[in-house]
Amino acid sequence: MKKTLKLADYEDLINLRDIYSSKTLIFDSKSELVNLLLESLVKDNYKHLSFTDRRSLLRGSLNSLRPNSLGKDEICYLDTLLQMELNEKRVIDTEMITANNTVFVNGTKISVWMGDITSIKIDAIVNAANSQLLGCFHPLHKCIDNAIHSGAGVLLRDDCYKIMQLQNMPEPTGNAKITRGYNLPAKYVLHTVGPIIENKVTPDQEKELENCYTSCLEMCKNMGDIESIAFCCISTGVFGYPQKEASEVAYRTVLNWLKNNPGVLKNIVFNVFTQRDLELYSRLSGKNDGQK
Repeated sequence: MKKTLKLADYEDLINLRDIYSSKTLIFDSKSELVNLLLESLVKDNYKHLSFTDRRSLLRGSLNSLRPNSLGKDEICYLDTLLQMELNEKRVIDTEMITANNTVFVNGTKISVWMGDITSIKIDAIVNAANSQLLGCFHPLHKCIDNAIHSGAGVLLRDDCYKIMQLQNMPEPTGNAKITRGYNLPAKYVLHTVGPIIENKVTPDQEKELENCYTSCLEMCKNMGDIESIAFCCISTGVFGYPQKEASEVAYRTVLNWLKNNPGVLKNIVFNVFTQRDLELYSRLSGKNDGQK
């Protein structure tokens, strides 16, 4: 029977413990970088397009790119472009996230924040991945998997490919793997596969979603250098898990884990994308206000 990889099986393969330093160049404009990358990726004429359309074309082309397709020069161009774009973003430090829906459990601050998960400066963010763990290959798809891979750059997919080639089997639902964050403000990305809901949620699927959160938290504990993590709303997008039920599983699982693992994490952020999720998690946070 095939077995999934443990952290020790692949961390050296992807140089996980090494700090990634983007090899950036000096360019006067992002437009020149976009053109250089499109020259390598696109056969059709693109020079008549506006910068916005050329940037979208580049993102879509990178979304569908197979692993290990860019050379060192192209990776350097892309790193430079992504770092320029990151410098233009409003990056938010996890320490600065404060709101009425912030509570403390065993010394760990739990916050609810609505915004772009690729703009959080934090030790680790969670990606809702598919079982192939290679990112979303649909150009310009608005899923979180696509957003995270687009912000990190192609080396994130290359690392996931190395892991999955070594594992030689799809990632089971509820498991988690970890890679570096590359051009994201987050140091690491945790990739977890949530359950796909087609009808009513079953007890097994509820347990699988619970395992997603537990696997990510245990990975943080095993890494030893992760003190803060931002969770997305796992499985609630195209995977179809009802938002209310998913928020309850997520919050309950995190609280139970913290009660059994005091002092491991300083900050946990529930990063939400919709107003509905903001209301659901804020309500749960209010119910647990005052816990220590």
